[in-house]
Amino acid sequence: MGAKKAGLVAMEKPNHKHASDSFSSEDLISPVKKAKKSEETVCDTKDPKILSGAEDEKQEIAGGEEAIAAVDNRAAEEDSSSCVSQEKKGFLVEAGVAEDKGARHTMEDVWVLLPDASLDFPGKLRCAHFAIYDGHGGRLAAEFAKKHLHLNVLSAGLPRELLDVKVAKKAILEGFRKTDELLLQESVSGGWQDGATAVCVWIIDQKVFIANIGDAKAVLARSSTANELENHTEACNPLKAILLTREHKAIYPQERSRIQKSGGVVSSNGRLQGRLEVSRAFGDRQFKKFGVTATPDIHAFELTERENFMILGCDGLWEVFGTSDAVGFVQKLLKEGLPVSTISRRLVKEAVKERSCKDNCTAIVIVFKRG
Repeated sequence: MGAKKAGLVAMEKPNHKHASDSFSSEDLISPVKKAKKSEETVCDTKDPKILSGAEDEKQEIAGGEEAIAAVDNRAAEEDSSSCVSQEKKGFLVEAGVAEDKGARHTMEDVWVLLPDASLDFPGKLRCAHFAIYDGHGGRLAAEFAKKHLHLNVLSAGLPRELLDVKVAKKAILEGFRKTDELLLQESVSGGWQDGATAVCVWIIDQKVFIANIGDAKAVLARSSTANELENHTEACNPLKAILLTREHKAIYPQERSRIQKSGGVVSSNGRLQGRLEVSRAFGDRQFKKFGVTATPDIHAFELTERENFMILGCDGLWEVFGTSDAVGFVQKLLKEGLPVSTISRRLVKEAVKERSCKDNCTAIVIVFKRG
C-alpha cells in the first residue's frame, strides 16, 4: 500500500515483485531443514471499554486506542484465492483468501495459508497459521516476513505438546523481534527501505492467538450464547463482530508518546516525520530510530461453539467495510452454503468493484465448524 502509508502521494513506486502465489509450508523451511527433509474485542487491556460496531469505527478515527473494547473473560477479479482445511479436536478449520490490487499500479500485499503449520517441528497439538503482510514503499519487507516469521516463531518455542499461553505469546514476540532484526540486516545489504504491517493468526490446539503490527485487522464473528445455534450457516440473528487487533498509527497518543521519546516528530498530517502513517511495522529501516517498532499486540481466545469465523484484512478492506458490516456480509454467504474460497473472493470483489476500494485489498476468511 506504499503510497498511502509512506506518504508518497504524488507517485507510486514500481513493484519489486509480482503478485503472491499460493503459499505452502515448503516456502518456510530453511535450506538446512529442507536438506534434512460488532461489539466486543478480545484483548488484554487493563481498562477495557465496551463499544458498538459503529462506535469502534468512530473511535479509531478519533483516537485509535479506544478501538480495543471488552475483554472476553474466557481468554487469560484480479485476485488470487485458495481454500484449505484441517480437522482436529472436534473443530474443522477452513480458510480461503483473495486479493486484488485495486487502483494501485502494483500489488504489495502477500498472504499465508497454512492449515498444517507444524513444518518439521514435532508436536501433537494442532498448529495452523494464517497471515496478511501489507507492504508499503515496496514488497520486499512483506515477502521477507512471509518467508521467515512463522519459522522464527516455531524456533522460539511455540508449544506443540502441552499448551502454555504465556510461552506461546513469548514465542510469538520473539519471532517478530527476530524477523525484524534479520529483515533490517537484509535491507541494509540490499539497499532497500520498504516496510510491512502484519496481522497473523496461530491456532494451537483449540486456542487462537492473534498478533498484529500496523493497521491490518482481525475480526471474530461470535454468536450471543453457547447454544444459540448448532451451525453458523443457519443463524437468523446477526453475529457479534469482535475486533481482535489494535491499530498502530503515529497519531494515536500511546504511539505518539513513544515516537517523541525517541526523538521523532508526528507532523500535522498525522505522519511520522511527515511521511509514515503507521507506527509499528517490519522494516522501515530509516524510521526505526524514531520509534517505529515491530513489537506486536497479542491476544488469545478459546475456540467454543460460539466462535463462527474470523476475517483478516489489510487496511484497504477496512476502509470500505465496517467490522459488523463485513461479518454480516460473510454470514449471509455462509448461510447460502457457499464455499469459503468463494466467500473470500466475493468479499474482496465487493470491496473493490462495488465499494470502490482504491488500495490493495486482501482478505482471509477462516471458518470454524464442529467436526
